[in-house]
Amino acid sequence: MSDTPETPARSHRWRFFRAGGFDQVRLESAADLRALGELDQKLWVALACPGEGLEFDPRTLALIDSDGDGRVRAPELLAAVRWATARLKETEGLLQGGGALPLASIDDSDEEGAGLLASARQVLANLGRADAHEIAVDDVADTARVFAATLFNGDGVVPAAAAGDDAATAAAIEAIVGSLGGVPDRSGATGVDAALVERFFGDAAALLAWTDAGAADPDTQPLGGDSTAAVALFDALDAKVTDYFTRCRLAAFDQRAAPSLNAAAEEFAALAPQLLSAGDAAIAALPLAQVGAGRALPLGDGVNPAWAAQVAQLGATLVTPLLGARDSVDAEGWETLRAQLAPCRDWLAGKPATAVEALGPERLRELADGPARASIEALLARDRELEPQANALAAVERLVRYHRDLATLLHNFVNFRDFYARKTKAIFQAGTLYLDGRACELVLRVNDPGKHAGLAGLSGIYLAYCDATRRGSGEKMAIVAAFTGGDAEQLRVGRNGVFYDRQGRDWDATITKVVENPISIRQAFWTPYKRIARMIGEQVEKLASAREKAVQDQAGAGIGAVAKGAEAGKAPPAPFDIGKFVGIFAAIGLALGAIGSALAAVVTGLLGLAWWQIPLALAGAVLAVSGPSMLIAWLKLRQRNLGPLLDANGWAVNARARINLPFGAALTAVAALPKGAERSLSDPYAEEGGGGGWLVVLLVAAAAAAWWWWGRGG
Repeated sequence: MSDTPETPARSHRWRFFRAGGFDQVRLESAADLRALGELDQKLWVALACPGEGLEFDPRTLALIDSDGDGRVRAPELLAAVRWATARLKETEGLLQGGGALPLASIDDSDEEGAGLLASARQVLANLGRADAHEIAVDDVADTARVFAATLFNGDGVVPAAAAGDDAATAAAIEAIVGSLGGVPDRSGATGVDAALVERFFGDAAALLAWTDAGAADPDTQPLGGDSTAAVALFDALDAKVTDYFTRCRLAAFDQRAAPSLNAAAEEFAALAPQLLSAGDAAIAALPLAQVGAGRALPLGDGVNPAWAAQVAQLGATLVTPLLGARDSVDAEGWETLRAQLAPCRDWLAGKPATAVEALGPERLRELADGPARASIEALLARDRELEPQANALAAVERLVRYHRDLATLLHNFVNFRDFYARKTKAIFQAGTLYLDGRACELVLRVNDPGKHAGLAGLSGIYLAYCDATRRGSGEKMAIVAAFTGGDAEQLRVGRNGVFYDRQGRDWDATITKVVENPISIRQAFWTPYKRIARMIGEQVEKLASAREKAVQDQAGAGIGAVAKGAEAGKAPPAPFDIGKFVGIFAAIGLALGAIGSALAAVVTGLLGLAWWQIPLALAGAVLAVSGPSMLIAWLKLRQRNLGPLLDANGWAVNARARINLPFGAALTAVAALPKGAERSLSDPYAEEGGGGGWLVVLLVAAAAAAWWWWGRGG
C-alpha cells in the first residue's frame, strides 16, 4: 500500500475519539495496524518527531529511522508497522506492548521468519536459557553478552581463542593483532577479519621481497649489515659537511672571504659569559671546522665540539672502511662516499612502510612460508557459515523492540492518546516541576531556550524556561514548563523549584525566562483589582516620597536660614504657624467628609433599590471591572495549542491539539489541603483588630486632602 498522504481510507472502518478539540483515530486491533497505511495522513496528529530528547528508547527510534537523519517520519513508522506485523502470527501483542516477545508469536512460515526464530533461540541458548519461551529487550541489548560464550558468531571476525588447541595459529592471530591492530568481535574480544589477514600477509610479502632484493645486490650493502646506519649518519652530516666545503671553495676563490666565512670574534665574545656545553645550539651553528682555501675536513682534532662525536663516528664507520684509514676527508672524498652509498640509499627509499616490520624478518618469513594463513582463513570460513543466523540477531532485536515500544510510539504519533488520557505521561513529557505551590506535568526538554521560545510562544500557554541541575553529578539540562493553573504573580526569573524526571530523580530548577500568556479565569478576575491596588500603592509611594523630600528640603532650608541669620545678627524666622497646621487637618477633615459623603451616596443608592436589585447592582459593578479581563482571558485560554510547543522541539504536529480549561487545570495541580484534613484557623501571629484596612483608607484620604490643600497654598 502507498504511504503517501493522499491515500484515502477505503476498505477499513475506522473509529475515532475526540480529545483536545479534534478527532483522533483509535488503534485498538490488529486490523487497525494492518490498515494504518490506508488512513489519510491528514488525520494523523503528528507526521514527524525528533530522534532524541524524548522519554522513549533511543535505540528503537534509531531502528525506525531508516535514513538515519535523526527524525522519525510517518513513512518510516508505517514501514516499521508493516515489517512487524508481517513477522508475527498475531499482532495484538504489538498494541499491548511493554512485555517480552513469546517465541510462539514469531511467524516462521517463510525463510526469513524461520531464520529469525532460529536466531532468537540461539541467543537464548548462548545466554544459558535454551528452554525459555520468550525473549526480551534485555536479552538482545548487549551483543557482547549474547556472544560471550561463542567462538564463531558469523561476523567474519575470529579472535585467537577461536583457534582452540592450535597454538601456532593462535600465535599468528596475536601477531597480526599486535602489529596492525585488531577488529572487534561480537563476543567482545579482538580478532582478525579477511581484510586484515590479506593486508598483513601482503605487507609481509612486500617487506620480505624488498629484503631479498637488497641481499641479492652487493652494491646496496657496501658495508654489509652496517650499511643502513652508515647511510643515516652520512645524511645527518651531509648538509653541514657540504656547507664546510662550500665555504672552503669561497675562500679559495677570494682570500678576503676567509675571515668572514669563519666565526667572527664577536660571536665568540657573546658565548664567553655563558655556561657552555657541546650541545648548545649557538655552538652547533658555527662552521664545522676552521675554513681555509683547499682545506679538508678533519676527522679528529679541530672539529666543532657540537659535531665532533658524529664526525669521529663517520671516520670510523664510513670513511675508513670505504676510503681507507686517514685523518681527514676532502671534498672529492666526500662525493666518492656519496656515490658509493647511492645504491643503498635508493634501496632504502623503496622500503615498504608497514608496521609488520616490528616482527622482524625471521618471524615474518616463518608466518609467510608456514601454514598460518591457511589455518586462519579456514577459521574465517567456518565463522562465515553462521553469518545468516547471526545477522538475524539484528532482526530479532528489531522485532523484540518493536513488540515492546511500537504501541507507545503510535499512541504519541498517530494519536495523542497517552497525553490526553493521562493514564501515563506522553513521550514528550520529561517529568514534573514543583514551583510556587504548583505541580506542572507538561514539561519538555529543550536544547536552545531562546530559539524554542520564539515559536513556542505562539501556543498561547504561559511558559517558564528553567535551568535544571543535579548536585554532585554535574548533569545539566534546560526544560520548559507549561503553567496552566493558578496565577503568574510570583512567577519571576530567578525563582527556584524542584524538577522530578521520569526516573524519579530530583533536579534543582531555576527560572531563566518566562513567556507570558493568560493562565486561568481566576487570575483574570483578580487582575484589574491587583492592577488598581498596585497603581494606588505606587502613587501613594510617589506622593509620600515627594512630600518627604519637600519636608526635608524645607527643613534644611530653614536650618540654613537660621544659621545665616545668626551669623548676620538677624532675627530668627517666624515660629511654627499653628494656624496653618490646623488648616491642614481641616483639609483632611473635608476630604474625609467628601469620602464619607460619597460612601453615603453609594449606600443610599443601594438602599433605595429593591432587595433583589442589590446583588444585581453589585454583580454589575464587579462585572464592569473584571468582565473585560475575564472575557479576553477566556478567549485566549480556549486557543491554547500544544502544537507550537512541540514544533519548536522538532516535531511536525499535524493537528490543533488544544488545551482547554478543564484539561489545563488537570495539567497543573494547585496546592490544596487533602480531603478530611483538620484545619485550625487560629493563627498566633495574625494581626489584631479588623480596622487595619479602613485605617489605611483614612490615612490615604487624609494625605490626599493634605496634599490638595498644600498645593493650593493653604
